[in-house]
Amino acid sequence: MDKALAEVPAPEGVATRALVEAALRDHAAPVRFAGWGLAGADLKELDFHGCEFLRCRAARADFSACDLGEARFLSCDLNNTVCRRTTLSSALFRDCKLTGLLIVSAATIGLTFERCLLVDAQLQGLSFRHAALEGLDFQGADLTEADFRQAVLTGCNLRDANLTRARFEGADLRGADLGGLQLADAPRFRGAIISRQQAAEIVSRLGLKVA
Repeated sequence: MDKALAEVPAPEGVATRALVEAALRDHAAPVRFAGWGLAGADLKELDFHGCEFLRCRAARADFSACDLGEARFLSCDLNNTVCRRTTLSSALFRDCKLTGLLIVSAATIGLTFERCLLVDAQLQGLSFRHAALEGLDFQGADLTEADFRQAVLTGCNLRDANLTRARFEGADLRGADLGGLQLADAPRFRGAIISRQQAAEIVSRLGLKVA
């Protein structure tokens, strides 16, 4: 994939939509946007299929209705970006800041996050089924109806996340920070694997001691 990418120099300052459109139009191959300033950019409905974003600053950018299929975001600042009705199939986010990210009504089959900050992100209904999740900070995120079945979470933070109707059957949560577990939280993790320490925390909060 790297060999097919067209290298486009980053403009000075914040790039306009017109500059982004020109970069896409003038190259037959997918584009590598390295070091581009895209903060607050209106990028709605653009075709970024297979493109790569490397160390880009795109906080508050609007990717609504874009084609980001097979796109890669590497070490980017994407805080408070919007992905509404966006194609994110097989897209990859690695080492990115995604605090406040909004994903809604999007195509997300094969979407992958690696070592990303997803604090307070809106990720309702996303599927992480069978995924190996590492270094993801979901603190305060809305994960309503998210699917974590058979997923393995390592170094992940679910503290204060909204897990209403989320599914965890078969998930390995031994490497996750689940926050201050209470007995009332048990049903939402039904069928999941937790560590002895996590189980002990629940027992401790009940004021019980294991003999």
